[in-house]
Amino acid sequence: MRRSDEMDLSKRALRGRDLVVFSNDWDGDPLSKVHIMRILSRDNRVLWVNSIGNRAPKVNAHDANRIIRKLKSFSEGIREVEPNLHVLAPLAIPFYGSETVRKANRHLLRLQVLRAMKQLKFERPISWSFLPASAPVSGTLGEDFVVYHCVDEFSAFSDTNGKHIAELEERLLRRADMCITSAERLYENKKKLNKRTVLVRHGTDFSHFVKACDAETQVPEDIAKLPKPIIGFFGLVADWIDQDAIVACAKAHPEGSVVIVGKTTPDCDDSKLRAQPNIHMLGRKPYAQLPGYNKAFDVALNPFVINELTLNSNPLKVREYLASGLPVVSSDLPEVRKVGLCRIATTPADYVEKVNAALADKPGPNRERAEKIFHESWEARVAEIRQHVGEAMLAAGKKL
Repeated sequence: MRRSDEMDLSKRALRGRDLVVFSNDWDGDPLSKVHIMRILSRDNRVLWVNSIGNRAPKVNAHDANRIIRKLKSFSEGIREVEPNLHVLAPLAIPFYGSETVRKANRHLLRLQVLRAMKQLKFERPISWSFLPASAPVSGTLGEDFVVYHCVDEFSAFSDTNGKHIAELEERLLRRADMCITSAERLYENKKKLNKRTVLVRHGTDFSHFVKACDAETQVPEDIAKLPKPIIGFFGLVADWIDQDAIVACAKAHPEGSVVIVGKTTPDCDDSKLRAQPNIHMLGRKPYAQLPGYNKAFDVALNPFVINELTLNSNPLKVREYLASGLPVVSSDLPEVRKVGLCRIATTPADYVEKVNAALADKPGPNRERAEKIFHESWEARVAEIRQHVGEAMLAAGKKL
């Protein structure tokens, strides 16, 4: 294909289409899926189907509250949360248990999605799945094209039934017309089952996070008066977080503060962090406020333990830290090395050493440092996606 044809294809693909998207709950933190679909919704109509689960619910307050929220969302019907972007909160249990339960659940979910599609008058839809749990319905909705967009090694999450998730994913990979992956390790693995697999790494909401470098950006009160230096982290505190590395940094800087912006997952014991007097756990904050918190950071951390889950990950927060102009110290992950621009640490002691080096070399937000990630915008990533999807659709004999 000539270069001019490629340019034309990227401009024509994924425009004026109806997309049925299976993903996390819309009201959660804006992950990669939200950024991608917000851009695509400028030119397409999107039916966003809230999470249908990667794990069975547990008997605890967190999951009980989540079920209550889902029931409330279901009662609201289809919501247009943004222009061209409609959210459906289906009634469904995760695809586990007996085969009878799975069949009943598949039927229930399919009927709800078909009803929503009919209500919105969707035609020749493209189904776009970010979750393996959609496998029983993807390809059964009268779609023109099926995309599996894989951003994690879902079977490696500790709170899921890995065998069932792997089976669902294999089914989805074999059914999908193409697979988009966000990390090279995922790409190498998924292309074994789907030859039309491509790699499109994460982008960053640069214009949002670079506000950390602006003089007029306000630093929130709960971090503004904490002792410096401030070594910061934002995101989930889960079992893939290296708490020993965080504690080591806190102990190495008793005069300063380690700040954690984000919630702890129900199955993660964070008592080790809470026991350290200069670790401040501020809880989850609105996305709009993150640049203000990043403005207060002197160094940002991406402390992941090394396992199959994290080796396949492409941590979005690393690009968001860099877009904030922050020096970053990260665990040794393949996708972080691909980004570059970060100091790599392999042990808690190494984290302390790399943090000290960052503090000695232009700590805090720096506009010149931020500009180095400017080219990795979500708009650029979506242009890549349009190109890949256009090529795959043409190869399958589909009309754009």
